[in-house]
Amino acid sequence: MMPKASFEYLNGELERLQQKGMYRLPTVWSGASGPWMETDGRKLLQLSSNNYLGFTGHPDIKKAAIEAIEKLGAGSGSVRTITGTLDIHDELERELADFKGTEAALVFQSGFTTNQGALSLLGTDDLVISDELNHASIIDGIRLTKAERAIFAHKDMDQLELRLKENDGRKRAFIITDGVFSMDGDIAPLPEIVELAEKYGAFVYVDDAHASGVLGRNGKGSTDHFGLHGRVHIQVGTLSKAVGVVGGYVAGADVLKRYLIHKARPFLFSTSQPPAVAAACLAAIRLLRRSQPLIDRLWDNANFFRTRLQEEGFDTAGSETPIVPILIGAPDKTAEFSRLLLEEGVYAQGIVYPTVAMDKGRVRCIVTAAHTKDDLTFAVDRIVAVAKRTGLLKG
Repeated sequence: MMPKASFEYLNGELERLQQKGMYRLPTVWSGASGPWMETDGRKLLQLSSNNYLGFTGHPDIKKAAIEAIEKLGAGSGSVRTITGTLDIHDELERELADFKGTEAALVFQSGFTTNQGALSLLGTDDLVISDELNHASIIDGIRLTKAERAIFAHKDMDQLELRLKENDGRKRAFIITDGVFSMDGDIAPLPEIVELAEKYGAFVYVDDAHASGVLGRNGKGSTDHFGLHGRVHIQVGTLSKAVGVVGGYVAGADVLKRYLIHKARPFLFSTSQPPAVAAACLAAIRLLRRSQPLIDRLWDNANFFRTRLQEEGFDTAGSETPIVPILIGAPDKTAEFSRLLLEEGVYAQGIVYPTVAMDKGRVRCIVTAAHTKDDLTFAVDRIVAVAKRTGLLKG
């Protein structure tokens, strides 16, 4: 008789994760996203939220969502290609295309599925050349394609050019990079990438998940930040971070949009965004157009926080953006540092292997426009105290 099927075998792996400091379950929060949040009756300074501009609670965005529910209902009722494309979805895509300065835009249900859908463009006649530190959604999206694959060392333009030379025009080449890298908070050298792409006749694909709403005029992203309009072929972004809602989009040529409508499986086989989500995203994009002072405040806060940490002697891993990591090292030490910060009233998530290299564990801090200088000073003081307590800094 065969033994009864059981998931007990998973406990061994979970125990190994615990021993390595790599085990954690989601924290359950009470109330809305903001600079201070409550869990288990404790109020904590939040330094791990992607809510860069505080849009999740903006009254204009909430009002748009409520009105959409009243008018259009709680759900769309179908996939986009049947009855799931409502006028609010069409309006959102037209607004996004105008905002990004492209012919067209196509909205997906999440940033992750956006990369899966957009990368379905790649076939056996294509070569995809990807930065080694690109987001997991890019990596997984590439794995689902039949394209030839190559990696270049992080932001290494000599190695990127070598990969392009090795191809020698045999296949259509697509260079893929994050606009802002989510773990180190550094910015892609997009002008150099575009120059190499034009030299070798390659396409450029940029994922602006952490650049949308952060870089460029009114948060238009890395293409706008570097003044490269018309020279980046595919811009991917999220609607869940600075935009404050949920979803993702591809912005580019109209022919690209029409192709993905027919070929991108996440688009074809997922029910479209609820009307409230689409309306909230639309309100947020319109709000971005008049939010430059808020974006300026975000950058002022980020520079203040990063400079204070660097002055104290922390390694911030080359951060250039509101993502400010504090390098710790081994997973267990990183987890302990994050736990001790929690005791001090600061929630800053530890990031460990396999998200980053085994010896590159870090507490990743994310600064928002909603933080005050007093909030950030509070955080620095407690980070320094924990660092001295654990020996990361000499006390």
